[in-house]
Amino acid sequence: MKIVVVGGSGRIGEKLVYNLRQDDYRVLEASPSFGVNTVTREGLDTALTGADVVVDVTQAPALDGPSALAFFEASGRNLLAAAKVAGVRHHVALSIVGTDRLQASGYFQAKKLQEDLIKASGLPYSILRSTQFFEFISGVVQDGTARDVVISPAQVQPIAAEDVAETLADIALSPPLNGTVEVAGPDRYRLHELAREVLTALEDPRQVTPDQDAPYFGARLSDASLLPGEAPLIAETRFHDWLSASLQATPIVHQRRQG
Repeated sequence: MKIVVVGGSGRIGEKLVYNLRQDDYRVLEASPSFGVNTVTREGLDTALTGADVVVDVTQAPALDGPSALAFFEASGRNLLAAAKVAGVRHHVALSIVGTDRLQASGYFQAKKLQEDLIKASGLPYSILRSTQFFEFISGVVQDGTARDVVISPAQVQPIAAEDVAETLADIALSPPLNGTVEVAGPDRYRLHELAREVLTALEDPRQVTPDQDAPYFGARLSDASLLPGEAPLIAETRFHDWLSASLQATPIVHQRRQG
């Protein structure tokens, strides 16, 4: 079985490639740094030749609405067209929990377009919607102003990037869902509470200011905008374990589930 990981040099892509290779699967990393560009189509047809499964974990170079929309439309159309020609039997894509509810954001409009293109392609597919990564929340907190961090108090059920990669591997090795599934971490928090936890762990003296109008990719969050539905897959890593391990630069390693 040949599995092509598109976006294989990114945060999730690198972890996914590693996980699959640990189980001796034939995996090809596809990204501009590996000579494969889904926007220009450079190297794309060659990369997908003989592929059984494609996993799309690409990210737009810029996250503003117009740039993200241009990227996901061009990348999505080119990738799906090449996958059809190559006879790919399973197209897997990573998306975000809450995409439908956050259409005031240009970025989430772009993610919705990516999903819609996949559903209309005629290819067997699976879409995994993930909640926010622990790593993403930590980055947002550290990018606050010099004096304080203003952030929404909305509820979140965040997840470790390693757990997202593990779930993607399981989906890629299973029959297509021809539908969407969600994955989330084991615990719920409020964003401003997590921000305080990160600042405390980093011994950062800045204050956290919860603000219901604080923008999230240009959209205003309701209390439940970022929460999964009734029956998500639940990952195992807890935020405090991840934070402790990240401060010690000690990655959390899980045994690959066999199935």
